[in-house]
Amino acid sequence: MMKSSNSPLYLLPCLLMLLLLPVPSLSADPDALQDFCVADLNASISINGFPCIPASKVSASDFFFDLSKEGITNTSNLNFNVTPANVLSFPAVNTLGISMNRVDYGPGGLNPPHSHPRATEMGLVVKGRILVGFVTTSNVYYSKVLTRGEIFVIPSGLVHFQKNVGKGKGIVFTSFNSHMPGVVILSTTLFGSQPPMPNEVLTQAFQVDDAVVNSIKSKFGS
Repeated sequence: MMKSSNSPLYLLPCLLMLLLLPVPSLSADPDALQDFCVADLNASISINGFPCIPASKVSASDFFFDLSKEGITNTSNLNFNVTPANVLSFPAVNTLGISMNRVDYGPGGLNPPHSHPRATEMGLVVKGRILVGFVTTSNVYYSKVLTRGEIFVIPSGLVHFQKNVGKGKGIVFTSFNSHMPGVVILSTTLFGSQPPMPNEVLTQAFQVDDAVVNSIKSKFGS
């Protein structure tokens, strides 16, 4: 005699199959369905990037970008400059899952603690002595001073920094597995947000008084 199909246990195999079947399709970004999709920066961002400009309006120059120019580093006390080659400045990388930065450092220049919420970062030191450090979700700090020809990798989302500890200028080229990796700079996020983060949150989190928080906020225009 066949068992009754009214038992809830009888449905478990079917339910498990329904839950597991979509997993492979959600485990990675979908493959591109066209050779390229040069971004139309005047259009609104869609789910996975900008809409494409018509292929008939694409030219050879769209696929090339100049990172040879030295960035001006003395515009702030951080003494560094980032020249990005992401989708906003290099529309050809739209939907391709890749971008780059050129980072120039004056002596003592600091790319302050920050994170990239949408990308892993890999960097190549071209000039200078660069201290690279990051902190894991277990609060473990890893760092090393790198020189010309050495590379580093920063796992996605982790807080990290780079500082020029050499006597001269420094140059680093970084790459990301996203056409718009995003950046969260800890100092400006916490002390320069608009509207401002409440003092009571910051004083409790950092265990300091209002005067300290207000002093820091004043440096970031909050």
